[in-house]
Amino acid sequence: MKTQGEIEAAVCDGMSRFEQEYMGRGPKDIHAHLIGDLLVVRLRGVLTAAEQQLVKAFQPEKGRDLLKQVRTHLIETARPVMEAMVQEITGVTAVSLHHDISTATGEEVVVFTLAESPLVREAKRPRPA
Repeated sequence: MKTQGEIEAAVCDGMSRFEQEYMGRGPKDIHAHLIGDLLVVRLRGVLTAAEQQLVKAFQPEKGRDLLKQVRTHLIETARPVMEAMVQEITGVTAVSLHHDISTATGEEVVVFTLAESPLVREAKRPRPA
């Protein structure tokens, strides 16, 4: 059984690998937060140079919408891979996935709803001196 911190760190590693393999680059910063049966992953600095140019080149709304459509399609296509990774790490089935990306800040959020809260063990705290 893993601690909550070990689960969150393993999810960060898995999501970073996913971003590198499927999107062509990893995030500059990533944090995962296990909150009961919710697993929230926040990635910063995920836009590729080509995506940044796409957003700048078109009318702002059109470039943003196109980028969001492409990212959403890629996430949906790779959804089984991400859900399997989450299940392997947490020991719990992911029942839904929610995703959004900001073209203004380059921040991406992925939220997994789990079938139940994963079992975690308490982290060992150092004894007072």
